[in-house]
Amino acid sequence: MQIADILQEFSILLAVIDPFGAVPIFIALGTSIPEERRTRVAVRAVLISGAILFSFIAVGQLFLEMVGVSMTSFQLAGSVVLFLFGLRMIFEDESFAGAAGPETKTDMQLAVYPLAIPTIAGPGGILAVVLLTDNRSTPVIEQLITTGLLITVLVITLACLLFATKIHRLIGDAGASILSRVMGLVVAALAIEMGLDALSARFGI
Repeated sequence: MQIADILQEFSILLAVIDPFGAVPIFIALGTSIPEERRTRVAVRAVLISGAILFSFIAVGQLFLEMVGVSMTSFQLAGSVVLFLFGLRMIFEDESFAGAAGPETKTDMQLAVYPLAIPTIAGPGGILAVVLLTDNRSTPVIEQLITTGLLITVLVITLACLLFATKIHRLIGDAGASILSRVMGLVVAALAIEMGLDALSARFGI
């Protein structure tokens, strides 16, 4: 795997996981809970997200084969999902419905929803790790590199959450919104590329 390929995969994972996009959600949750709880929630959210994404790296493709879905079909369907996901990032504000009253929830409840799912380990991230670690076309060493890149992105995400208050104070609501929408545009463009690749593989273009 060349440096350009590594940078491309890192960009894909960074775009679909979107560490900065988790900042305003975490701040909204943390306004009414003590500082020490915020740290525990952030760490647990990233650990849970990592467990989910690593599980899909390990058995995601095996599951698809068991239900009779080819990687090409999954890639094409996934490109549609990613495109819609990117559009949602661009045009919609995050809804905090269900996150009301965080002070009444346990740290684990807050970490699982809405932080781990669907903010960090969302459909885009799950799809990306399955496709980037395709067992039939990707050597083991490249899968390990992808796993390392995923760990790097998760560490960045944890850092963003731990320094969420400072980041938000620096970029403000408008800055966080702009970053999220730029990431959404990148995701939509990547989805189109993914769909074209799937069509090329399916029809031999």
